[in-house]
Amino acid sequence: MRFRRPFLVLAAVLTGGPATLLAQSSPDGPVAPKPPAAAWYEKFRIRGYGQIRFNRLFESNPALQCEQCDRSWGDNGGFFIRRARVIIQGQIHPRVAIYLQPDFASTAGATGHVGQLRDWYADVGIDASNEFRLRIGQSKVPYSFENLQSSSNRLPLDRADATNSANANERDLGVFFMWAPKPIRDRFNTLVNDGLKGSGDYGVFAIGAFNGQTANRAEANNDLHVVARLSYPFAVGTQIIEPSVAAYSGRYVVTADQRTTGVKGRSDWNYADQRVLATLAIAPKPFGLLAEYNVGVGPEYHPQRDSIETRRLHGGFVTAGYLIRRNGQVVIPFSRWQVYEGGKKHERDARSHSVNDVEVGVEWQPNPAFELVAEWYHGDRRFEDKLRPSNRQAGQLFRLQAQFNY
Repeated sequence: MRFRRPFLVLAAVLTGGPATLLAQSSPDGPVAPKPPAAAWYEKFRIRGYGQIRFNRLFESNPALQCEQCDRSWGDNGGFFIRRARVIIQGQIHPRVAIYLQPDFASTAGATGHVGQLRDWYADVGIDASNEFRLRIGQSKVPYSFENLQSSSNRLPLDRADATNSANANERDLGVFFMWAPKPIRDRFNTLVNDGLKGSGDYGVFAIGAFNGQTANRAEANNDLHVVARLSYPFAVGTQIIEPSVAAYSGRYVVTADQRTTGVKGRSDWNYADQRVLATLAIAPKPFGLLAEYNVGVGPEYHPQRDSIETRRLHGGFVTAGYLIRRNGQVVIPFSRWQVYEGGKKHERDARSHSVNDVEVGVEWQPNPAFELVAEWYHGDRRFEDKLRPSNRQAGQLFRLQAQFNY
């Protein structure tokens, strides 16, 4: 009988016997079962936002327009879906994150509400903490704080011409190396998640190469663009101040579908495309400021010569806002002044622009899922191409936007 108890214990172990018996044999108590690994589809989350606008209240000049800003400005404009975004993202591996964003409010010819790719990239970590990483795919080019800032976070309804003229839709297809220490990566994310109008995490230092013909357009000259950016968010007391500098260089081809028949230009339609930029961003705690200025050269229509030429460009903007939080709601009054002299390479005939605009508005967030922006705009714009070689328009309008966050 003295061998009976050891025999029973051995039998229970070999046959997967009662858990209580196994628990008694473990000095540390019961062993919790290991949870199953998450399936690949459980590592993704879906979010997005939509924007609906009406721009024609108190409009003084229906000929005042801005193609890149908002196609519903001016004559025959009405209610307009400016953006309809669905974002699918996930950390599918400790060193690999995927980000996919289509927009269902794009325009193709005369057809609106067309689905079109905005982002599709992977962030591939080089080290275990992902402080060093490669971004591979179609993404925002790391140039200009306001370009990198999501349209769901920006205060003015449209991006400034001076910096947004660098890249249509702010994006292109390429490979970008980014580096930032983990505490600074966390700070970049906090500026967005806490409603402080951050630009997102594009690294303290970024450098890369991209096609240069802008998003969703094929390479046209076997000459890649290169870009570099340096940015650091300093904590000064309770405030965060982020200065940055950036530059890019390449050559841009004004392709046949972007030219009016008969317009003159280089035989290969290949033009220098180079810029340098300086930025100062102050998070709204409660007062905020964003100032950017860039200079460079690029293709631009010359009205007197009826020709697309390489010409100098320069311009920038200053945006100021004041963040007010009351009873779970957010109110941010803001204003912006912007100027720009130069071309927009992606528009018809690399359209020539001269811009001097002032905007004053307020953003109201009664809850995290809904925002309303009211903005008064006064503009003095010259925008000229072969079909409109002498075209300067000035006026004002009152704009409204409803935004849904989900």
